[in-house]
Amino acid sequence: MKDQKKASPSMDQWLKEAKADPKAAQVGMFLAHNGVVRETPKAKVRQGIDDGSSVKGMEFSYDEKKVEDAVAEAHLLEGIFYIRAWLNEGQLQVGDDIMYVLIGGDIRPNVVNALQFLVEKIKTQCVIEIEQKG
Repeated sequence: MKDQKKASPSMDQWLKEAKADPKAAQVGMFLAHNGVVRETPKAKVRQGIDDGSSVKGMEFSYDEKKVEDAVAEAHLLEGIFYIRAWLNEGQLQVGDDIMYVLIGGDIRPNVVNALQFLVEKIKTQCVIEIEQKG
């Protein structure tokens, strides 16, 4: 695992590139996700378990092949014509970017569904997040 986090991408640049894609004429909506390291522990947010701690940082890594497979699977969803994903790695601090996902598709329900599908798959099957609490 790398110690240094990566530089975050530019969403403006991503959108510019997405709109220049050969399939862009079929896209009626782009939807972006930007996950960041939060101070509140996952157990408190997801399960209501409050141990009084707060997150000071996170060690983050991912399986590149699994992410590629998840993106390929999301491309098969109805109405999806464009996907781009970026994941950070290394020692992250509160407020640092964990991931960016950009999805382009024909109509809102298809794009929302694809974003939900892909982010859930990445978070549950492709990454290792170790919260460091204080």
